[in-house]
Amino acid sequence: MSLAVALIAFSSIAKAADEQTPLPAKARPTLPADPPFFSVNDNRLTYSYQFTATDPGAYSTQPNGTINGKTAKQVYSFTHFDIWAYGTNFFNIDTLKSGHNDPASPCQPTGTLPFGVTGACAGVTEFYGLERSTFGWNEIFNTNAFKMGPLRNVSFEVGFDLGTANSYFAPTTNNVVGGLQFAFDLPYKGYFNVAPLVVKGIASHKSFLQCGLFNPGVPGATCLADGNREFPPTWRIETNYYLDLGFLPESVRYFAISGRVSATGPKRDINTLPALSGAGRLSTASKIELNSEPIRLTFDAGKAFIGPKYSHFVDLWVAYRYWQNKYGLDSNATPGTCTVAATGVSTNSCTEKSASAGVSVKF
Repeated sequence: MSLAVALIAFSSIAKAADEQTPLPAKARPTLPADPPFFSVNDNRLTYSYQFTATDPGAYSTQPNGTINGKTAKQVYSFTHFDIWAYGTNFFNIDTLKSGHNDPASPCQPTGTLPFGVTGACAGVTEFYGLERSTFGWNEIFNTNAFKMGPLRNVSFEVGFDLGTANSYFAPTTNNVVGGLQFAFDLPYKGYFNVAPLVVKGIASHKSFLQCGLFNPGVPGATCLADGNREFPPTWRIETNYYLDLGFLPESVRYFAISGRVSATGPKRDINTLPALSGAGRLSTASKIELNSEPIRLTFDAGKAFIGPKYSHFVDLWVAYRYWQNKYGLDSNATPGTCTVAATGVSTNSCTEKSASAGVSVKF
């Protein structure tokens, strides 16, 4: 075979090989994955028991003449917390089931039916929801100017409170809040937050204020046309903290403490009908409300019994609750609710002092 023929033959074979076995394509550059929308997304279910809770106006008179204003409550809760690029979102909804000392409608708060016959009504079922969202200034303005020493961030905060219960009063709570939050770091990855807020009540309902229930009444003076109260804006300060007990030996480092305290300013007359308010113990003026769970001790059962990978997947906890002037009611006045109207004796139902315990499961 001549050289020319050989080169032609080799060229033909090479071309055929190229057509049958294409050259590998150039690898495309790998693009970075989009970051997740939520850097933290935490959901929990909780069952808890409040041993000596209260509900304003709900009480019973004992055979020895003393007044029992306490009721046990079972609480079923769903809690959500997330962190995203510009802030945080927190949402909690509780379903609370009272004992018989806090009776559901049609029983009156004293446990009697409207015409005075002793009732056998089930305990009240209450729903309460709370939402808070923050928008961090460091994130919004792309700066670290609001991070100084233990101060981690300053944020705008907005939210709402919603609640209702199937009691004789048929109350509802509808509040919106707005203000600032100052977030501070604590040791062992803990935190302390304080938020000065403005709170505005919107159409909070109370059934016995309805015009026409007892008599025609004068709307806006002696009764409310639709039973809805609208309170003027007032102030509120909310604080909360969390701290792992990291100073404990590693072998027992399963405990944390946390707590919260909120104080809400007066909102004028609690019934929004000043003409019906009296003096002294007959007053229906509202007072500063203090709602707190100053200490909760949490045991990280997930970490203790399953391993560090499952830290806080199951938490067991005990706590103490203190709630003074509940819902803004003056615990030393507000006749028919916080005191017996005829005598002024306390119903022991407008200040709550209760231990509670619960279990929370993360999912």
